[in-house]
Amino acid sequence: MTATVPDTFDPKVFREVMGHYPTGVAVVTGRSAEGEILALVVGTFASVSLDPPLVSFMPMKTSRTFQKLRQCDSLCINILGGEQQAEMLAIAQRWENKLDGIEWYPSPSGDPILKHSIAWVDTTIADVVEAGDHWIVLCAVSDLQITNSVAPLLFFQGGYGSFAGTEQVSRMGHEILPAIHAAHSVSEKLKDLAHSIGCEVSVFAAVSDDELATVFSALSADATREGGLASRFPMVPPIGDSYMFDKPAELQERWMHKLKNASDEVHERHRKRLKFIGEHGYLLALLPEAGSTAYDQMIRATREYKKANPTPMEERSIREAIGSTRLDYDPREIQDQETYNVGSMVLPVRDPSGDYTMTLRLAQLPAGVTGADVRGWIERAKAVAREIENASSSED
Repeated sequence: MTATVPDTFDPKVFREVMGHYPTGVAVVTGRSAEGEILALVVGTFASVSLDPPLVSFMPMKTSRTFQKLRQCDSLCINILGGEQQAEMLAIAQRWENKLDGIEWYPSPSGDPILKHSIAWVDTTIADVVEAGDHWIVLCAVSDLQITNSVAPLLFFQGGYGSFAGTEQVSRMGHEILPAIHAAHSVSEKLKDLAHSIGCEVSVFAAVSDDELATVFSALSADATREGGLASRFPMVPPIGDSYMFDKPAELQERWMHKLKNASDEVHERHRKRLKFIGEHGYLLALLPEAGSTAYDQMIRATREYKKANPTPMEERSIREAIGSTRLDYDPREIQDQETYNVGSMVLPVRDPSGDYTMTLRLAQLPAGVTGADVRGWIERAKAVAREIENASSSED
């Protein structure tokens, strides 16, 4: 199959235009005659025919893995879920031993099924057609099954993400109901905390490893609704440290690397914050000066995120805006006689299952206060956090 390409054709434009059409992500697995376990990430998997049942995928001609897969007696196509991005990237970046550390079990044909895949399709190659710099691989279906009915992993505008329909969004709302009940059951305590300090007090709950939602908010006379974060926002450093601090190291690293091209110094600062909050039960972010508008950029970014499900391009811009907020995030011990301009304070809170999935946050705090005053805020906030946890445990 050949085509004439105009002299003025710009490959970048082609990629950009095609990138605005989302494609699902799949992993094709197989076993070589020598017993080697093979795996190839593809973004071109599709259903072709019902009678006979045919599917297809399109590997690049330069793929060495496909040259081996082509010789296999059978192939298994794994449709990936939205939470399998890390597995997908690990497979894509390895030259060999691609499934090391990834849980799988054999399909009826004996090829690997990734444990958390949405579905698998056992196949044999029916035909391979040349198509420019790719092959079109037609596969005859021998067996298939749905194993994990979740939102799929998609590739769109140069980034990976997941799609959630209204039913799934409703399910996420249902999952944070215990946090909503716990926060509202101590609403008077939260309001008293806001009014006694003169600040905004919020309670957040994790709806996933990537997103937080506001489940309660109280304002003093000196705080404004416009000065707060949106009702849902992404977990991008520095946001999310009160959730990530006790999570596995791999998840913490994934969280930190949401900041593209961040320096080792920035990553190390976030590691220190995770350690500090684990040891002290709170974290502060300091404003560069009294009356600073340093949070405005982060607030705008969270509100852009809330408007609708952002595209990968928009989400990268939002992440960059959040990550480049100019506050002092270095963790430190508070000195009683020093003067501080505290931008925000966060404290981790346990949910009914005993996991740290909730966060108590104080913001829009009075400026120019002594360290002794800040210590008083911390102790009062910790007492309210314990009230939320007690309310959570009573929900069981």
